[in-house]
Amino acid sequence: MVTQHDAVIVGAGFGGMGAGIQLKRMGLDDIVILEREDDLGGTWHVNRYPGLAVDIASVTYSYSFEPNPYWSRLFAPGNELERYAHHVADKYDLRRHMRFGTVVDGARWDEENRHWVVSVAGGEQITARYLLTATGFLSQPHTPDIPGIETFAGTVMHTTAWDGDRDLTGARAAVIGTGATAVQLVPELARVVDDLTVYQRTPIWVVPKLDVPIPRVVQRLFARVPFTQKIARAISTSILEAVMVSAVLHFRQAKFLNRGAALAAKAHLRRQVPDPGLRRRLTPDYDFGCKRPTFSNTYFRTFTRPDVHLESASIDRIEPDRIVTVDGREREIDTLVLATGFDLWKTNFPAIEVIGRDGRNLGKWWRENRFQAYEGVAVPHFPNFLTLNSPYAYSGLSYFTTIESQMKHIERLLSEVARRNADTFEVTERANTDFLDRMTSNLDDSVFYRGSCATSRSYYFNPHGEAALLRPTSTINAFREARAFPLEDYAIK
Repeated sequence: MVTQHDAVIVGAGFGGMGAGIQLKRMGLDDIVILEREDDLGGTWHVNRYPGLAVDIASVTYSYSFEPNPYWSRLFAPGNELERYAHHVADKYDLRRHMRFGTVVDGARWDEENRHWVVSVAGGEQITARYLLTATGFLSQPHTPDIPGIETFAGTVMHTTAWDGDRDLTGARAAVIGTGATAVQLVPELARVVDDLTVYQRTPIWVVPKLDVPIPRVVQRLFARVPFTQKIARAISTSILEAVMVSAVLHFRQAKFLNRGAALAAKAHLRRQVPDPGLRRRLTPDYDFGCKRPTFSNTYFRTFTRPDVHLESASIDRIEPDRIVTVDGREREIDTLVLATGFDLWKTNFPAIEVIGRDGRNLGKWWRENRFQAYEGVAVPHFPNFLTLNSPYAYSGLSYFTTIESQMKHIERLLSEVARRNADTFEVTERANTDFLDRMTSNLDDSVFYRGSCATSRSYYFNPHGEAALLRPTSTINAFREARAFPLEDYAIK
């Protein structure tokens, strides 16, 4: 079989675009970016629910090499992130490489031809020297398995499939889920519906959101003197790193930071909710950081409205016009909103079937052994393959920290492959094992193992009970290793 392309990238979100930019910088222009949705942008294209916004300051939640001086707020709304994604795709000439509405069924390594064969729905096969999966950490929506949910006769919407044309004014609505999405959605939904019930399985830590409009004079300053925006980015990143990341990943050494963050969240709750009974139900019984904390100035206050109800009893069943909880209480509704998040470990990691050398199935191997990836990007027995959303990949709080450190890894690795005029690269078993052991050891200091997380039901934990999502190092370490990992950690042939 002829090798058609230099690389196939699966996913046209910010991760896939970052990989595409890096490959093109290195002269690999014959690339194909396959995207199952009808446009680029990943989560910022799929999600359109009311209240959608970043929960990391926008000066940090963006490419450092492509700053946007015109964010309207410190925490930009979702439509601005989507516009930013289109701007990046156009400026870096990525759109011509993209194929939308293309569902990838799987990929397999062809040892004889030394390339990847990517199968697309409809029977087409695409071959490429390199395969990079950038399918995102939160890309497979989760629908809860609640008895009777399929019998509900009213409107049902998952937050990833929001129908913006449907008028919910006057509706009797229910939201299932109280994660980061619900924290943004619930206050907005409460403003338009007549009655809202929020079904909470696990409370979430919420801290104040220091969100303000960015004045035009500041925007003009960022545009004319880009260095000033770099300073703002450095300050924002440093605060996140020093407080939030340290409080979670260095819990043993910085327990006071974790306790301080929890106290700040409790004080925020106390200011907004005077009822001690309601406050008690909204207070997590697990340590700060076991689940991803979130930011809001309006979420808690919404529950003090007479037309908003918090239901913390488990759902027993759903009937055509109501929800019934295990204690027998019923709530009539006509609109059901599923803010139930994503299947992270069941249908992701990987999001498609990937078959490597000697027929190794990546998903099966991860689940039968341990979830692992050298430097969060490479796996033994998978030549010329980089998995950009993988175990121990996520660094810091901004996804762009992860993306850009991985871009540096790609640069160092493929530059050496080109220098040697080689055909393949593959991480060694030794290097992979050493990295996994180091990450496991580092995690021993984290809130996940040193704190109390048993009741958190956190997606950070995989089916093996390991918190294998976050990279338990500083972002400085992630970038340093991406630029200087030992080249002998790869077999380059």
